[in-house]
Amino acid sequence: MMGHVSRICVTLAGILVWWLAGGAYAPVYATFPAGESAAPLTSTTEHVILFVLEGFSQDSLKSGAMPVLSKLIKDGSVTWSANAVQPALRLPTMASLVTGLPVEKHGITWNSFEFSRGYPRAPSLFDYLDVSGGRDSAVFFMDESLYQLAKPAPYTDYQLCGALRPECGAQKLVAYIQQYFQKAASGHGYGHAVHALPHLLVVHLPEAGRAGVTQGWNSKEYQQALKTVDTAMKSVLDLFKHYNLLDRTAVLVTTLSIKGNDPGGDLAQAEAPAIPWIVSGAGIARGQVIRQPVSIIDTGATVMRMLQLETHTEWDSKVIEEIFQTDTASHPVPRAKKR
Repeated sequence: MMGHVSRICVTLAGILVWWLAGGAYAPVYATFPAGESAAPLTSTTEHVILFVLEGFSQDSLKSGAMPVLSKLIKDGSVTWSANAVQPALRLPTMASLVTGLPVEKHGITWNSFEFSRGYPRAPSLFDYLDVSGGRDSAVFFMDESLYQLAKPAPYTDYQLCGALRPECGAQKLVAYIQQYFQKAASGHGYGHAVHALPHLLVVHLPEAGRAGVTQGWNSKEYQQALKTVDTAMKSVLDLFKHYNLLDRTAVLVTTLSIKGNDPGGDLAQAEAPAIPWIVSGAGIARGQVIRQPVSIIDTGATVMRMLQLETHTEWDSKVIEEIFQTDTASHPVPRAKKR
């Protein structure tokens, strides 16, 4: 009853078609009972959800606007002082997250989509997932600048709902994700061979940051945007629960910018900010403060470790081993390493 989303080499033209295609949305949510853990303690990780927020920091939780994220924090491992990159702008930071490289190595210093510059030359996390284990990724961006990172790859699907479309918001992005799962699970798709739901789902949710920049960081609009983002996260978790994936899924949450900063501008603050980095779910230690140094660049290698894959690459990303449960760590799996 649910269909495939094509696992294809996506061209820019194809991405634009998806972006403009919109479509009607009829939400179908499974329940996510209050008080239920995101995953049993001893689960094996087979899927990873990576939520990438904007305009979010520890202070954003004080109003109680984000109960779903608060529960992920309580049930998982967290640091509030992970290192971001400089310039602390949307496109360079997301590029560092997906390539596992600092800005000076991946070279993306600008902050808007520029067709003439092409795609990043450095391999991405999605490339490593493909070559290391044939794992597929689904990536849902909410800003046109991130077209720059939508490099064609055989096991990666990109969809984008950008700020230039007034109707685009977290609910629309969730609708795209629900439609993706319907197609990916049906066996039909668009005539392409997609046989599984994504091992890595990347969901970009920038609405809180946009509200803070335009309406003020102490405004009711910012608080409402936090609730909107939290509701979108719940909808994605409900979707994984509906497909009986949640007990085998780890959830990683980080942000491209903190409260008070504008990642969409041309100039970033003088220093790279300290950002939240939160991991919860299958195979992840509960209620733990991460003590080892963490960078947003480490996201890629840690996702690979979650999925028990090894990389042989010169990227700068390193595994944050501290987050994994003791019983998992006692049976080592290959970890990302340099040659």
